[in-house]
Amino acid sequence: MLGPARLLACSCIESHSHFLTTFCSFLKSPPTPLAPLCPNPHLRKLGHSSFFHQQVGTMSFIERIADQLEKPALDDRSYRVIRLPNKLEALLVHDPDTDKASASVNVNVGSFSDADDMPGMAHAVEHLLFMGTEKYPVENDYSQYLSAHSGYSNAYTSSTETNYFFEVAAFSSKDPNAMTNGHLDSPLYGALDRFAQFFVAPLFLSSTLDRELKAVDSENKKNLQSDTWRLNQLKKTLSSQKHPYHHFSTGNLQTLKDEPTKRGVKIRDEFIQFHDRNYSANRMKLVVLGREKLDELETWVGDLFASVVNKDLPRNRWDGLQPFTEKELLTQIFAKPVMDTRLLDIYFPYQDEEEMYETQPSRYISHLIGHEGPGSILAHIKAKGWANSLSAGMAPVCPGSAFFTISIQLTEDGLKHYREVVEIVFQYISMIKEHSPQQWIVDEIKGMTEVDFKFRQKSPATTFTSKLSSIMQQPLPRDWLLSATSVIRKFDSQAITEALSYLRADNYRLTLVSQKFPGNWDQVEKWYGTEYRVEAIPSDFQSAVGKAAKSTATERISELHLPHKNEFIPTKLTVDKKEVTEPMKAPRLIRNDEVARTWWKKDDRFWVPKANAYVTLRNPLAKATPETAVKSNLYCELVKDALEEYSYDAEIAGLEYQLSSYSMGIDIDIGGYSDKLAVLLEKVLVGMRDLEVKEDRFNIVKERVLRGLRNWDFQQPYRQVGDFTRWLGSEKGWINEQYLAEVETLTAHDISTFYPQLLRQMHIECLAHGNIHKEDALRITDLVESTLRPRILPQSQWQIRRNLLLPPGSDYTYRRTLGDKANVNHCIEYYLYVGSLADNVLRAKLLLLGQMTEEIGFDQLRTKEQLGYIVFTGAKFAATVMGYRVIIQSEKPAPYLEERVNAFLALFASRLDEMGPEVFEGHKKSVINKRLERVKNLDQESERFWTAISGERFSFLQNEVDAGNIGEVTKEDMVEFFGQYIHPTSPVRAKLSVHMVAQSSPKVMVTANDDDDGSVMREKKEQLIALLSQYFTSLGLPTDMEKLTKRFGSVDLAPASGDNHNDIITSILEAITTYLKHDAAIAEEQVSKILEQGKQILGTVLPRLGVDVDVGEGGEELRPPPEGMRETVVVEDVLEFKKGLRLSEGPRGVKGLEEFEEMGWKL
Repeated sequence: MLGPARLLACSCIESHSHFLTTFCSFLKSPPTPLAPLCPNPHLRKLGHSSFFHQQVGTMSFIERIADQLEKPALDDRSYRVIRLPNKLEALLVHDPDTDKASASVNVNVGSFSDADDMPGMAHAVEHLLFMGTEKYPVENDYSQYLSAHSGYSNAYTSSTETNYFFEVAAFSSKDPNAMTNGHLDSPLYGALDRFAQFFVAPLFLSSTLDRELKAVDSENKKNLQSDTWRLNQLKKTLSSQKHPYHHFSTGNLQTLKDEPTKRGVKIRDEFIQFHDRNYSANRMKLVVLGREKLDELETWVGDLFASVVNKDLPRNRWDGLQPFTEKELLTQIFAKPVMDTRLLDIYFPYQDEEEMYETQPSRYISHLIGHEGPGSILAHIKAKGWANSLSAGMAPVCPGSAFFTISIQLTEDGLKHYREVVEIVFQYISMIKEHSPQQWIVDEIKGMTEVDFKFRQKSPATTFTSKLSSIMQQPLPRDWLLSATSVIRKFDSQAITEALSYLRADNYRLTLVSQKFPGNWDQVEKWYGTEYRVEAIPSDFQSAVGKAAKSTATERISELHLPHKNEFIPTKLTVDKKEVTEPMKAPRLIRNDEVARTWWKKDDRFWVPKANAYVTLRNPLAKATPETAVKSNLYCELVKDALEEYSYDAEIAGLEYQLSSYSMGIDIDIGGYSDKLAVLLEKVLVGMRDLEVKEDRFNIVKERVLRGLRNWDFQQPYRQVGDFTRWLGSEKGWINEQYLAEVETLTAHDISTFYPQLLRQMHIECLAHGNIHKEDALRITDLVESTLRPRILPQSQWQIRRNLLLPPGSDYTYRRTLGDKANVNHCIEYYLYVGSLADNVLRAKLLLLGQMTEEIGFDQLRTKEQLGYIVFTGAKFAATVMGYRVIIQSEKPAPYLEERVNAFLALFASRLDEMGPEVFEGHKKSVINKRLERVKNLDQESERFWTAISGERFSFLQNEVDAGNIGEVTKEDMVEFFGQYIHPTSPVRAKLSVHMVAQSSPKVMVTANDDDDGSVMREKKEQLIALLSQYFTSLGLPTDMEKLTKRFGSVDLAPASGDNHNDIITSILEAITTYLKHDAAIAEEQVSKILEQGKQILGTVLPRLGVDVDVGEGGEELRPPPEGMRETVVVEDVLEFKKGLRLSEGPRGVKGLEEFEEMGWKL
């Protein structure tokens, strides 16, 4: 994703806004019957007013393209594809049961359209389009509206498209069928109105430009140490400079502001021109999903989006150009990653398949090359100890080109033999080509695509609209929009043969990623700083590859062969559907004894032939110590490694499993088509029981686990900080460094002797949910028991979940230095303890607070103060306690971030005091809607049930309880709650902050320590004075450099450690004020205006001079933290810290288990 979200366009009939307002009442009426002589029966009139005819010049129609879309068997939605007169195409979706409405616009322009000398333009425009429109000029009006109606928005920029989307509550009141003026009482219209204006009349406000460019820059800095971004950009940078694939897509402050400014570019004008050149109604695809009828949605879209200008721009294509030319082919790139990764990528330039949707030949090839069963590439190189995983597939680059990529995770030994691995790949490709395309294989793949589509369940609203608006850019039959990219319809031997012709020994490039090999990297990639080396494929290596690509059956490795028929393909797809008045809200407890508890619910909501089985093997040994935790993890990884060839068939047949260890024991999760679920479960259980720990595989798996633990330090700081907060709040819990200390010494023998202890004694907890009968659910538990034959684990030995309680009035800070020395981002998690998870009244207030601070927190901390790209505010739930947290990742130091959080909380206190009843009730309604949101598919309902079971509170109706309690909360309740638990000056609040401290900085900071002779500081000050002189001259003010320099004599640009950097601003402004008043004799009123503008300039100029300062929006000084706060206690010794804290109670069920029991009936 490239950004948090923002959009624009102009109106072709903008001058007729008065007429459109008058005409609105007609548009909201039932549709006019079709004119009998209309040449196209799908055309519907928007109106027949002679005034309209005179103003626009021609009759305007909405064309109905399709209204009978091919859809899944159980899909109860209605669909219609329309085209507006301005050629904007829209898919309308009526979902009578949805509780979330959504819309997405996909624009056929992306980073490939950036100017070569200003990379990141498309991404920056995406951000800027959220910053106010002519109709809604307040920059956060859109986000405020969405937040008030349980919604949110986002966007992304890719190579050829920019996608904007939002979600909002589908109805305003508790009654989903409530009507206003004959229409459903829906927030969707207001959201669509605001959304459409992005494309009709955006403002590109100058006041927001710098802030949003800084947001883009912050987003880029977030990714600088991400290997995914680094390696992808390296691939692009080393592509043909004639193809836009080589662009740097994200952009940063240098490319979008600093460099263009030096060239005299007017940046705002450039963005407006970019939009004008590339945004057009005919390049836009809109998807709208709501509870409203299709006719009403059609009217709304015609009303709100007809004004988007159509410039009749051609669809972006890059025919005749390829990212890799002869210069880039037959080369090998050696790249050094941040994390300890060993990766071999083989890239083949490939055909564009977007018009081959019926046959999709690349899926035949990827199925065979990416197979993991017997005879596959992976099975062979894994047996040799050279690889851990392999994936293969086609990835479109743009209309006109694509890559077919084979990606292999190598072992240490595999790195040494990477050439042989490449040869084996080409031998396998030769074998595929030698066999004519196999229809039975295509039929197997085709059959599964048809089954998957037939039983596809609903996805979250924004997932659906965003994905479909992107799909609509493809030249697909509109009746097949839902199915075309998923379902294979034909076997085409010639198409497969043609596709295979691209996988040749003269048409590829290699990338080898390793921290150690070859070690002689001699170049650095421009945008991310990745070290690399590029060279031609050595002639002897290329000769061997060519030989492998032409190998015959007698010359090839005998172990390579095509896969066998898949026995896991489901054959029983019937569902025992029975009408129910209302779906059950909780599973039933159908077994409860010393050995096991079995929970079960026969699906009565989604009616798909699928099921989920969750099994916990409760044993406190699993994570009793860091050593047993690591052993448990290694054991699970070894079982999965041993079962990989067998389980792969199940995976591609829609049946998957997970095996993992956690604090309470071992978890087995199996989900997919119910037909053969028990077969896979039995195989997993037998694999667990009979695992043979082989020395060679143990060493490979151990090394992989070890690398994963070492790489943990190189994650984004905001992904690390929560682990430390959880650790500090847990009686028994471990962190990464403690696991790392245990792995090195473990042997295969250690695991062989450990895992029987893990399985010897346990309590079994099982949930069976879906297309599964009661008897089968009981058999699942019986299967676990009979296969593992464990001893009973008495309840007295069950581990009790507890959290440590921060005492009232406490304030702690724990600091950790980031392990990644090159990461420039600090991070803070600011946590406030509120109370017991079982206190539903407190929980309701906490949830409401999270809703209230969500939008204002983002607006203040991210948008206005520009603290960083990652900003999160909201509730945090642990095993038995809950609290409020703020997470910020930023280039600014953690103590400063803490100051800003304190100031924000004080600011919110005043906002809460001033909040009117309508706004307050709106927040309540919004969070109630979120709590009562329906599950969209079987998996979501299973997860909800299992969370309630594994948390040991059995709170299956928690969301409804929350909604009821939130409805009772008053503003006075919230003011009291905030004052007690949250406000920085509260004498009883309990706080813990975790600070992740970066070792690096994005710029060289001027400090007294690194400027012994003062020369650096003098140089910076001279540059600042020169810039101010230019600024005064531009205003027509007298400038005396000697006097100005004298006034700056006492200004210190190198504050001592711990000083507030805003003191620099104050001292500079004092010097400027003195100069203007006394030396330039400027009037007081004029001086004030100059200073207000000057603050904005200083906020931009000083960071470029290496001075880290903060200036609020519009140059306003930032609100200081409140006075009267207690001093924090730094946690130096974690053990001593934990010793001083009390323990919470363990979790208790909201009801006795007997109330869930259902022992004597069957379904």
